[in-house]
Amino acid sequence: MPARYDLHCPVARTLDIVGERWTMLILRDLLLGRPHKFQDLERSLGVNPNTLSARLKRLEQHGIIERRFYEQHPPRADYVLTDKGRQLGPVLRALVDWGRRHTTPPEPPTESGKGRRRRAPASAGSSARPGVR
Repeated sequence: MPARYDLHCPVARTLDIVGERWTMLILRDLLLGRPHKFQDLERSLGVNPNTLSARLKRLEQHGIIERRFYEQHPPRADYVLTDKGRQLGPVLRALVDWGRRHTTPPEPPTESGKGRRRRAPASAGSSARPGVR
């Protein structure tokens, strides 16, 4: 994939690796100790398998995750964060904190199938710490 940013900037270089859709959610699940197998990540995120495969390969190429094979025939692997990947934990925590303060989760659908949206109170999210370790 060609670079879309000025790669002289460290933020741009980071976004070039982790800025695609689904990538941060994959990292979130791995940081939270959620499923580590391909099928579990696919089910947890609801992501297309081709997209998931591409994101996992990119993260692996950049040393953020690694595959640990637990079966050879057919090949099956767990995905685990490397030290480099675990260092993204504070970034995800900052995103969780910001999201709790400045966004409102969607309301569950009503009987008509449409949810109502309301603004979160200004203090929303300030008391609870995110589950990211």
